[in-house]
Amino acid sequence: MALRVCARVFKGSALLSSRAVVSARHESASWILTTGNGACIRGRGTGFNLTPACFISSEVLLNRLMKGKAVEEDGSIHRQPASVPPDSSEQFSLLLRHPDQPENSKVLKVAIIGAPNAGKSTLSNQILGRKVFAVSKKVHTTRSRALGVLTEDDTQIILLDTPGLTTASKVKRHQLENSLLVDPWTTVKEADLVVVMVDVADRWMCLKLDFEVLRCLAQHPDIPAILVLNKVDLLKTKDRLLDITAELTCGIVNGRKLHVRPVIKPPWAEKRLQRDSESSLEEEKSGPEGGGMLSKEQLKVLRGQRGWPHFKDVFMTSSVDREDVDTLKSYFLVAAKPGSWPYHSEVLTDQSPEELCTNIIREKLLEYLPQEVPYSMTQSIELWQDREDGDLDISVKLNVRKETHMKMVIGAGGQVVAQMAREAGEDLSRVFLREVKLKLSVKLRK
Repeated sequence: MALRVCARVFKGSALLSSRAVVSARHESASWILTTGNGACIRGRGTGFNLTPACFISSEVLLNRLMKGKAVEEDGSIHRQPASVPPDSSEQFSLLLRHPDQPENSKVLKVAIIGAPNAGKSTLSNQILGRKVFAVSKKVHTTRSRALGVLTEDDTQIILLDTPGLTTASKVKRHQLENSLLVDPWTTVKEADLVVVMVDVADRWMCLKLDFEVLRCLAQHPDIPAILVLNKVDLLKTKDRLLDITAELTCGIVNGRKLHVRPVIKPPWAEKRLQRDSESSLEEEKSGPEGGGMLSKEQLKVLRGQRGWPHFKDVFMTSSVDREDVDTLKSYFLVAAKPGSWPYHSEVLTDQSPEELCTNIIREKLLEYLPQEVPYSMTQSIELWQDREDGDLDISVKLNVRKETHMKMVIGAGGQVVAQMAREAGEDLSRVFLREVKLKLSVKLRK
């Protein structure tokens, strides 16, 4: 569906003036509505109606995106989403296979960072077209950096999915893997573009960027970054989106200042921000980089910031909306630069089949089990075998620490463990492209 431009001028108490548009190098810019039949219009006494899939960007970028859409409508052939071989040796050979890149190949490495549970893995799965990253409503579902590959025509997009940025004190307190502390920082170093995701439906987190995110951005100021306001479909008052944008960008996008009306914040918001600032002061000393290249003066400045004034573009999306995801995917394809593909076009992820399996099972454990139970469990693969009919048999043992936990995992009449096995098997069938018979057993680990 073609992109649409929403160039309506917001007057009076509007959040953006007709001249307060953002771009780089003095390019004009405007509010852009990217998909659907919606429009960015003023409501009667209720602010304005905003279709989620919109973003602030330059007209030059808009023209490139629209040109790309036109080519797509003219019959450009796109590859079907790749899959993962269920055999680890085949997957390893595929990763080492020489890329089948075209003459004018383009590539873009995208690091997706943000606070825990912002929707990073959900977005990555939607862009890839297959579920290769575990997703749940609980924090720290993603435990280590994982890679996804999207290949379309002459362009390859490398999505670097990372754990939510956290601090050393939290990792130690909750006995989490060290990868949660290290992987996001090391991943950003190899990226061509950084995507910062924020859950706007979380009123405690949407008014200020996580301090660890700010530190990461400040340590890599030369890497372009964009802001993605996620879960806008859950936000009842769409007027707040521009208030949030102004806060998280310090009122500056693409080097140009936004003209916004003063934001009136409730008392609880100010108190929360003050507590966050104080806690960041305590935790920065034990951070993954120990402050890294940032001086004490720079850290002090960051503590006083609520946002990052160097974002190139701002997206407002719902990562479960197909059209919104396609808009962001088009942005990545346009932003790709000439370069050699690092992977063959059939590669979907760098994870092994076993890693995919354990991650998907962990997702189900987090979804079905309460509180700390899934975080204390471990897994061991007992069987991984091809059947004569082409199906795949997998048997995984779940190790628990307490007998009470064991009863929770099994459930009444074994219903809970059976449901988790069924759902995980269906997810694996879709990524392996063959029927998967998954069996889960539970053992008390003394």
